[in-house]
Amino acid sequence: MSSNFFKSIAALFLVIIQLNIVSFADELQIKNGDNLANDKQREEPAIDKKESEEVKVAPNLDLKEVAPPPEPVVITPKAEENDTKTNNVETSNEAEVAEEDSYPSATAVKEKPERKKLVILGAEVPPGTSTRLAWSPQVSISGLALPTPVLVINGANPGPTLCLTGAIHGDELNGIEVVRRVMYDISPEEFNGTLIGIPIVNLQGFQRGSRYLSDRRDLNRYFPGEANGSLASRIASSLFNEVISHCEYLIDLHTGSLRRTNLPQIRANMNNPNVAKFVEGFDKIAVVHHSGNQGMLRTAANNAGIIAITMELGESLRIQENQILAGTHSVNSLLDKFEMYPRVFIWGDPKPAYYKSTWIRVESGGILFSKMGLGDNVSVGDVLGIVTDPITNQSADLAAPIKGHIIGMAVNQVVMPGFAAYHIGIESNQEDMTITEEESQLDVNPNDELDPE
Repeated sequence: MSSNFFKSIAALFLVIIQLNIVSFADELQIKNGDNLANDKQREEPAIDKKESEEVKVAPNLDLKEVAPPPEPVVITPKAEENDTKTNNVETSNEAEVAEEDSYPSATAVKEKPERKKLVILGAEVPPGTSTRLAWSPQVSISGLALPTPVLVINGANPGPTLCLTGAIHGDELNGIEVVRRVMYDISPEEFNGTLIGIPIVNLQGFQRGSRYLSDRRDLNRYFPGEANGSLASRIASSLFNEVISHCEYLIDLHTGSLRRTNLPQIRANMNNPNVAKFVEGFDKIAVVHHSGNQGMLRTAANNAGIIAITMELGESLRIQENQILAGTHSVNSLLDKFEMYPRVFIWGDPKPAYYKSTWIRVESGGILFSKMGLGDNVSVGDVLGIVTDPITNQSADLAAPIKGHIIGMAVNQVVMPGFAAYHIGIESNQEDMTITEEESQLDVNPNDELDPE
């Protein structure tokens, strides 16, 4: 072979070797670059997504305007959070504690602390704004879940946090309208403190016109609830931890139950001095001592340091304008006396009327026809009603054994012996409101049918 052929082969090998060298150098440079990037990642720890997420600011809405229902924010239960981290609810509580420390009582003071932000249900509500949020206990089938509206007014000025809850029993309607009327008539720019309202707590019962949840349990017997308990207990736990925990003061609105109606009245544990002081802020309204049963929202709230009372207004499954007006006026009078929101239409200094109470039971079965009405004054021997046996036509008068005021009564209906028909209030004073367990046995028995809250 000629020498030119060997020269060509040698030149080809040389080119191949040079290409391989270049390729190796490129690969080495890429690997070095990757190593440097990895080293940088190790030096800079990853940012937790939860830490990088910002709480959304709730839109400022005029609550009187018609708007679609808000979408709920799913909040992880505290038990599932890392101990070194703080969720939105805890952050909100810290902010509120800082403000609450400056408010040992509900009465506004001259030197007010700097306004703190409010974070509730995954949203920040700036001072001087109002908004609609949504609470969902996450216990329904996803496609059928319906969030519960939560109305929030965060005033421009510091002050107490008052919460209003309605329809914990789904058939108790008057309180729903009280919450609406109170909250839709407030200007956030002129409000001192925070007002949180849940018009319909028990949406399941409300949709079915029932006192109870879909599992036939009474929600107002399961507070503060358990996150891993029954349906009622889970709903109670979610409401208590996500909303009620933000409250300083609580008014839980109810009506009579089991075909009974109530004069507008407050039920409160007058053995609690803070509750007794809170009651003084209401306008002229009947106040009945009732320590509260275990599982009631106001009992759980009082146990948690939240000053809570129950307001009873009228009869279930009815919208009663006179009862709604009385409840709205009482709440507004409280806002005025606590200097949270001025109400120029309130004159004078009316005081609550305090009552001890007892129930009058029928002794024979039949049809009850009342002869006296709600709010009437009665004397010993007055005929409250007549019970007539529809079979024998025999009638029996039900007479008042004591002097007092009818603060609650059964509507006309079929009754059996032992049925509690008339709730008689005995006028008292605040100092004498506390009574013995024997005297209040009818009120404190959790299994009693007497118009339970």
